[in-house]
Amino acid sequence: MSDWNQTIIEEFRANDGRVGGMFEGAPMILIHHIGAKTGTERVAPLVYFPEDDGGLVIIASKGGAPTNPDWYHNLKANPKFDVEVGTDTFPVLAEEVVGDERDEIWTRMVAASPGFGEYQEKTTRKIPVLRLTRVS
Repeated sequence: MSDWNQTIIEEFRANDGRVGGMFEGAPMILIHHIGAKTGTERVAPLVYFPEDDGGLVIIASKGGAPTNPDWYHNLKANPKFDVEVGTDTFPVLAEEVVGDERDEIWTRMVAASPGFGEYQEKTTRKIPVLRLTRVS
C-alpha cells in the first residue's frame, strides 16, 4: 500500500494537486498525520469534500474494511496537523462529526461519490466522517 500511496503523492505534487486513474477529477488532499504511538509523520493521499464554510471533510472508509484506517487513529490522538491542497500547505484541526450532522454530511458525500456508500455496505462499522478546519 505504501508504494501505491507514494505514487499518488508524487503525482499529486507534480500536477498541482491533481491525479489521474481512479481519482481522476476527484478533489485530493495529502494529510501529514502524526503516529499516535511513534510520533512519526506520515503522509496519506485522500479524497476530500470542500464545504461552503471553508472546512474540508474526509471519510475514514478504508475501502469498507472492518477496521478504521491507521490515519484515523493518528488524527484522533494528534488532531492538529498539516495538509496539502493543490499547491498550498496549511495547518488544520480535525474533529470527528457525529450524530445527525454526521448523517447529513454522509448523505451528501455518498450522493457526490457513490463509492463511499458501497464501502459502507461492505462493513458493519459506521464509517467515520471528519471535518478539517484551517487554523493558524
